[in-house]
Amino acid sequence: MILKDFLPHPSLRDFVRCYRIVHLTFDRNDPPPHKPYTPRPEQCLAFYPFDREKVNFSDSHKSVANVPVALIGQALSVTNRFIQGHFMVVQVLFQPGGLFRLTGLPSWEINNAYMDADLVFPKEVHLVNEAFFHARSYPEIVHIANGFMEQLIRRGVKDRHPADQVCQLLLTNPAASLDVLARKSFLSVKQFERKFRDRTGVNPKLFARLVRFDRAFREKNLHPGRDWLSIAIDCDYYDYQHLVRDYKEFTGMKPTAFHQLESRAPERRFGLAEHYYETQVV
Repeated sequence: MILKDFLPHPSLRDFVRCYRIVHLTFDRNDPPPHKPYTPRPEQCLAFYPFDREKVNFSDSHKSVANVPVALIGQALSVTNRFIQGHFMVVQVLFQPGGLFRLTGLPSWEINNAYMDADLVFPKEVHLVNEAFFHARSYPEIVHIANGFMEQLIRRGVKDRHPADQVCQLLLTNPAASLDVLARKSFLSVKQFERKFRDRTGVNPKLFARLVRFDRAFREKNLHPGRDWLSIAIDCDYYDYQHLVRDYKEFTGMKPTAFHQLESRAPERRFGLAEHYYETQVV
């Protein structure tokens, strides 16, 4: 059983942050509780070569199921994921701006989307999914994913803009000021906000909040015994109440209550948990 992130080939890292593989097997007569999947600063392609998941959106009555290859936009609220049987997902996590450069699709158009990937990408995504089904190892899966991404890039991409690098900068420095980011992009603040939204789906301030919230979520998973105040301060919150406001907005729950629910997520049966990308990447 595995929940692991893998680095793409160096030539692809302008477009792909990492590949995430989650591979779990359950008794079909004893399915696990659902996983409350938090909003996080990411867009991805998700391949399901075996059993697929059902996704319920917490902020609506929408439900999606049986999608073999999904394009998942920037989420702004929790989605509840239901899995069972032989479950594997191979996610291609795009760099901020990577999906936009590959498709030319403004990212805000697919916020909160969980859609059939072949509506945007070539039908070959299903051949890739079949190749994942027959792969004999995780390194082989990474090799297949690298080949697919190389093919997409050869078909043509939008030129890299300074705003793309600045978008990626916010992943590690969410406290950076909007004026500084705009100057680094050689744009006015309004121009930068527009390009940033095209590339990430949201404005810079909201993206920075998602980065900070995701950091706090992963820090608690990595160190469940840490108190919330120290986590809040280390993750650039003013105080604990500031962190609580983000948890309520993004999950609908206070931090402790949400993590009690998250502690029953399917991967927990195998002693696995979501950590920082940097601590689980190989």
